[in-house]
Amino acid sequence: MILDLLKNCKLCPRNCKINRTEKLGFCGAGEKIFVALVSLHKWEEPCISGNNGAGTIFFSHCNLKCVYCQNFKISSEGFGKEISVERLAEIFIEQQTRGANNIELVTPTHYVPQICLALDAAKLRGLKIPVVYNTNSYENLSTLELLRNRVDIFLPDLKYCDDEISKTFSNAPNYFSVATAAIEKMFELVGECKFDSAGNLTRGVIVRHLILPNFRKDSFKILDWLQKTFGDKIFISLMNQYTPLFRAKDFKKINRWLTTFEYDSVVNYALDIGIKNCYIQVGKTADEKFVPNFDGGGVLI
Repeated sequence: MILDLLKNCKLCPRNCKINRTEKLGFCGAGEKIFVALVSLHKWEEPCISGNNGAGTIFFSHCNLKCVYCQNFKISSEGFGKEISVERLAEIFIEQQTRGANNIELVTPTHYVPQICLALDAAKLRGLKIPVVYNTNSYENLSTLELLRNRVDIFLPDLKYCDDEISKTFSNAPNYFSVATAAIEKMFELVGECKFDSAGNLTRGVIVRHLILPNFRKDSFKILDWLQKTFGDKIFISLMNQYTPLFRAKDFKKINRWLTTFEYDSVVNYALDIGIKNCYIQVGKTADEKFVPNFDGGGVLI
């Protein structure tokens, strides 16, 4: 049974091998599902949000330890409400009934077995909208394989190229090698991007990259890899919304906002190397007002 994977947990590259029916993993999660917010989110990429918003489900806990995490209330502090697999399936249906453009699973890695069961149950009850897997990309390939024919769209981060940066800011050894292999697997699972007549993404991969202050050259290396590996077969989303939250004040290089020069230089680099399918952000998006209010809304009946 798929839930047996929790008894010797190797769902992510931490490979804790912890029995999560008895104790918590490195990520902070045990056997039970915890969700911090269910919402219609209109601030995603246009093809994800659509007219009504993405049907986001924000899961509690995380297998990364990003010192600047804007969602630290749920990722590190563990805020959330306990629900069953059955309730999660109900939430999927409720989001569809609300008119959500899709079901967006946010930071879901550590709950993949439970999510698979909930998706299967919801699809038997009429779930038809696309399913989006929004991940930090610190993934094991075997876990991603469980999502075959269950997830339609992958929305992975590609945070770092340099391992020293990933270890310092996310406690994630070998992040780039792990994440790039994971993104290639995601592409294998869903293929090139497909859109409906309204311009909404129905299948494919959008790779997000949050540009950090002082590390634009690391961003260049990430763009080089994406263009060389995928060309125009995926979309890229370059994000300027970095905000020095959580523990960022303890790290001098990232304890400030991104400059316009830094962001524009990364965008221009993308253009120079021939990247065409790329979302960019305009205006002031680095603001705490864009951080969701994690109040447990929509989780329980």
